Amino acid sequence: MKRRKIKKRCEFSQKKIGYVDYKDIDLLKRFVTEKGRMLPAKTTGLCSAYQKKLTTAIKRARHMALLPFIN
Repeated sequence: MKRRKIKKRCEFSQKKIGYVDYKDIDLLKRFVTEKGRMLPAKTTGLCSAYQKKLTTAIKRARHMALLPFIN
């Protein structure tokens, strides 16, 4: 018997978030592991457009020293 895979919906497009802010650290920490690595789109369930916006926001937050590169 095959199991059906439940497709995750894009959280940002459902909430109609237009801009992922790099200063919103609480939001960004949900998409980063304990070691400081970014979670892939397969795990987060985001669409490709918002995954790209999320990665640039995380990189900007790291550059501004709001998020650490390595924990």
